[in-house]
Amino acid sequence: MIAWGTPRARWVLTTTILGSGMAMLDGTIVNVALPRIGAEFSASVTDLQWILNGYLLALASLILIAGSLGDRFGRRRVYVIGVIWFGVASLLCGAAWSAPVLVAARVLQGVGAALLTPGALAILQSSFNREDRSRAIGAWSGLSGVATAVGPLVGGLLVQAWSWRLAFLVNLPVAVVCVYLARKFVPESRDESSGHPNYLSALVGALGLALLTGGIVEQSYVVTILGLLAMIAFGLLQKRSSDPLVPVELFNNRTFLLSNVLTFLVYAALGGVMVLLVLQLQISLGYSPTASGLASVPITIIMLLASSTSGKIAQRHGPRLQLIVGPILVGVGMLLLRNTTPGASYVFGVLPGVLVFGIGLAVVVAPVTATVLASAPDHQAGVASGVNNAVARTGSLLAMAVLPAAVGLTGDDYTNPAVMTAGWEMALVLCAVAAIIGGVLAIGVDNRVLAAAPEQQEAPHPGECLHCGVEGPPTHIRSGGEKAHH
Repeated sequence: MIAWGTPRARWVLTTTILGSGMAMLDGTIVNVALPRIGAEFSASVTDLQWILNGYLLALASLILIAGSLGDRFGRRRVYVIGVIWFGVASLLCGAAWSAPVLVAARVLQGVGAALLTPGALAILQSSFNREDRSRAIGAWSGLSGVATAVGPLVGGLLVQAWSWRLAFLVNLPVAVVCVYLARKFVPESRDESSGHPNYLSALVGALGLALLTGGIVEQSYVVTILGLLAMIAFGLLQKRSSDPLVPVELFNNRTFLLSNVLTFLVYAALGGVMVLLVLQLQISLGYSPTASGLASVPITIIMLLASSTSGKIAQRHGPRLQLIVGPILVGVGMLLLRNTTPGASYVFGVLPGVLVFGIGLAVVVAPVTATVLASAPDHQAGVASGVNNAVARTGSLLAMAVLPAAVGLTGDDYTNPAVMTAGWEMALVLCAVAAIIGGVLAIGVDNRVLAAAPEQQEAPHPGECLHCGVEGPPTHIRSGGEKAHH
């Protein structure tokens, strides 16, 4: 085990931050690059949807099984494979000569992200002394989250410096350094008691999600129905399996169920709005890529500054009020963003909505993550965390699949400022309603779910940590030092 403050501890922490930060950075960089990608490839809305959804689809589909692969075959090994895979896929993205090629490369990139995302936390959890884990994970969460904060700005600068291709190629040197450090400093670990990963369930779940998303984006009822049937089959497999990826009994807990529904709705609203915001700013308001990236930075800054405090307040007073108020504030922020129309200034047209939106997210994100994990049995904390992360990614995925067509943005309509603005305003109303419904559902959450046991109240364990970021994996280490990864 590694002690905090030693040189090796710093290198292990650096390695995990580089890998997970690279994946988080990519998630925000690509949004800013979309208008330039669309212009170069004469891409339709559907093409742009698949550039985003291909990545999210692979990530959401595989993230549940990726943690199991690390436990069985070696956490460092799977993490390194994920980093290498992500780097090679980033090279393919940067070299893409058409929209379909870029979509295929983005799917591969999502596979790499699914392999490395749970690996970072698992490495910290298995490498550091128990009494040092909370400090290590807190540092990892905060510093990795910086990648999300600087993503829009970095993306804008790279796109303007040369091309959107730099938004992907920037990952290559990071991946090389990360692999070198992992091989040199990160100890290998595995769970000798882990069984075989449930490959059949993972395959059926991934296929169902792919067909469902593809059917919605391409507006094919047959494919959508096949996707629904595959997801039903996935549920039946989980119910009958002795070692399911997603234990069905978790959803018998009302608080667990409602918290995950809230997560789905809020992240769906978030995913839809953040993508369309960049398009609206660049196409309808004439912002440069850098300026459009900077426009949303206040949201992430608020998240970084306030998420930890928000989690502590929920731990002390119960999460229900924050789970109600947070999504409602998110919805209000979205409605305020309807002022982001041609001719509007940033200070009066964009900033008020961005600030209220960011405050709402800071109020709700950390408490909902903690609530999901606390409402599950201790021995299923890792599974519950993985489910919550998959639900969040799936919400964003399906929102990006459904929203453009729902608001009348098809073909190359997004390049017309008038049509884009009309679709933007309608999308904000739909997303605001979804977020507010999530807040109303939170009325049914058990406010005592985060209450510590008496012995924990008297002597809190040094391994307890609570932190969350929008783009980063939710993290919670229970008092027994149990692992919670995705």
